[in-house]
Amino acid sequence: MKPISGEEKRPQLVRRFGLLQATALNMSNMIGIGPFITIPLLMTALGGPQAMLGWFVAILVAIPDGMVWSELGAAMPGSGGSYVYLREGYGRETYGRLMAFLFIWSFILSGPLEIASGYIGFSRYIRYIWPEITGFEALLVVAGIGTLNIALLYRQITAIGKITVSLWVGTMLTTGAVIATGVLHFDSKLAFDFPPDAFQFSLGFLFGLGMASRVGIYDYLGYYDICYIGEEVKEPGRVIPRSIIISVIGVAFIYFCINLSIIGVVPWREFVPAAERTSSDFVVSIFMERIWGSQVATVFTGMVLWTAFGSVFALLLGYSRIPYAAAQDGYFFQIFGRLHPRKNFPHVSVVVLGIISIICSFFPLGIVIDALITTRILIQFMGQNLAVMLLRKRDPAMQRPYRIWFYPIPNLIALVGWIFIFATTD
Repeated sequence: MKPISGEEKRPQLVRRFGLLQATALNMSNMIGIGPFITIPLLMTALGGPQAMLGWFVAILVAIPDGMVWSELGAAMPGSGGSYVYLREGYGRETYGRLMAFLFIWSFILSGPLEIASGYIGFSRYIRYIWPEITGFEALLVVAGIGTLNIALLYRQITAIGKITVSLWVGTMLTTGAVIATGVLHFDSKLAFDFPPDAFQFSLGFLFGLGMASRVGIYDYLGYYDICYIGEEVKEPGRVIPRSIIISVIGVAFIYFCINLSIIGVVPWREFVPAAERTSSDFVVSIFMERIWGSQVATVFTGMVLWTAFGSVFALLLGYSRIPYAAAQDGYFFQIFGRLHPRKNFPHVSVVVLGIISIICSFFPLGIVIDALITTRILIQFMGQNLAVMLLRKRDPAMQRPYRIWFYPIPNLIALVGWIFIFATTD
């Protein structure tokens, strides 16, 4: 696996993504199917609305971690994101080679797992429209959606930018419909119907909070997606940090509103525990049906499916650039470093990651979420946090268009959060 030589290099990627496209990419990735499939899992974690504490733990981790991504992404706006940051942070010729190697190989599992979670959510919500669907037919749907995703990404970045914004608009309309409906029909007695001893601190409560936090982190994942295609971003020193901060704050507000909207209409006891309640597969469709009837709920389910597809589209777009960047430097199979001769994108990486994602979607959702979160914490999230500190010490003169506010306090907060989430995993 040697680096691609000068004669073998294909045309370079082009910078076409501005702030709107970058924010749309991040938010489409973050929202996606997440809040529509994980609310039952979240409530099951602690057995009631107190599980929303997991959302707050998650945002306390995501905001400072977003600052870490912002500094690294603005300073090193290349393809590959974490792969580049870990390689440079730990030393290109020393431990950085090991960290980059570990990341790229762990990512080949965790990246497709995250995309697969969107496919799983898609297959769950389609059951509301198609109740008689068999398990085999659901797998065929997943395979079809996965193939369509690959096909739409098999094109130039200029066209992809337009598709990304279109999918994002659909996502915003879907979440807006949920929030508006919830505001108009909110019942505080339902929303804050806490079980006895809901906040009694114990070891079980701590591990339940850890589970709720993992679900929350899963839903926030993606605020950094633009970093993976940094080589295709216009004015990256300005666009990358702004798109990350806007995405984290905007989606945190949206998630909080969606959560309260749903449990303020549909009693949480109807879909908890999630494994024993069929309605937990499409709880937001049930939410809309309670207010507007089955016909409107069917149309809305179609909007949820649109949102789910927007998420997996954004994920595969960003993640396909990681093996490409690693192959360019000789850390991964050389074939992944090829660009399409006419459309100028890493076509091999798109196809291979797309196929692996389809295969990963055959596993249960809970296992998929836990596996992808724990796989990433040690190498990627905690590793990057330390990489920022190492770079500050080793290369203080490096150009940093964005610098972490109140450094190093956000780093320490994020590290403590990641350690807590990892330590409370089974």
